[in-house]
Amino acid sequence: MIVKRLETVPEIENHRQVRLKECGHIFEIMSRDHHGRGEPTTIKISADEYIDTRSGEIKQFKHQTSRADNLQSVSRSLALGRDMLNANIDDVANCRWLTLTYAENMTDPKKLMFDFKNFNKRCREKFGHYEYITAAEPQGRGAWHLHCVLIFPHKAPYMANDVVADLWKQGFVTVKRLDNVDNVGAYLTAYLGDMELTEATAQGIRGEVKTVEYEENGEQKSKRYIKGARMHMYPVGFNIFRYSKGCKKPVVSYTDYESAKEKACVGAQTFTKAVMLLDDDSDFADTIIYEYYNTKRT
Repeated sequence: MIVKRLETVPEIENHRQVRLKECGHIFEIMSRDHHGRGEPTTIKISADEYIDTRSGEIKQFKHQTSRADNLQSVSRSLALGRDMLNANIDDVANCRWLTLTYAENMTDPKKLMFDFKNFNKRCREKFGHYEYITAAEPQGRGAWHLHCVLIFPHKAPYMANDVVADLWKQGFVTVKRLDNVDNVGAYLTAYLGDMELTEATAQGIRGEVKTVEYEENGEQKSKRYIKGARMHMYPVGFNIFRYSKGCKKPVVSYTDYESAKEKACVGAQTFTKAVMLLDDDSDFADTIIYEYYNTKRT
């Protein structure tokens, strides 16, 4: 299956059935239009097997050795994390963004989650109850660190770096506010997968470079990244995102485009894109259109 990005986004007809996803104040409308004469040549029947519809044979999947070989899986993981962040964060004043780093070159992802479990218990004892969403990220040298968003039911308390580091007990900590961010999911997931140019160059990694502008202490700065350079470092089947039991999930419904847009258009449209799915072995073709709205923007 080939995924092709379309330069021009087609219009969606008002009567067309669409999927509406509500993630807090972020709305996503997705329309899928099948316009090929053929059908997909494979049907998945289990994690290990699929049916070849042309011959009727049951065949074995060739499992991937890294997430870089399965970009669809990476995309779904990042989309889930983005949606969970937006579904649970309405007021950024109630949040703190922590990055937990090891002093040594710690390369065991199971130890990472074990250490976070113990840290979380101590942190809740110190600062009170909160929900959390975590995102694990490997560094160029193979070491792991963990991004954590803590979501309090009230204005987040002051959390000094040294105090939180003492609770972490594994190395270094940075604590940040999320002031002036009205799409936390997009903001934080932008850090995952890409690698800072200097780090990537040191590892001999080449690829497409992007520049990110940001503000620090009132001063405009920028960093350059290699897109997708970090993806091959994730073990197959590893959960990039994890979240506490009290976190809300996005609300998904199916309705006509006119009704979905009436609900979403309380806010401003922030982004739209269209992709085409093509199967070389058949005349199968689907066009998928995405529209995003933010009710905190008008």
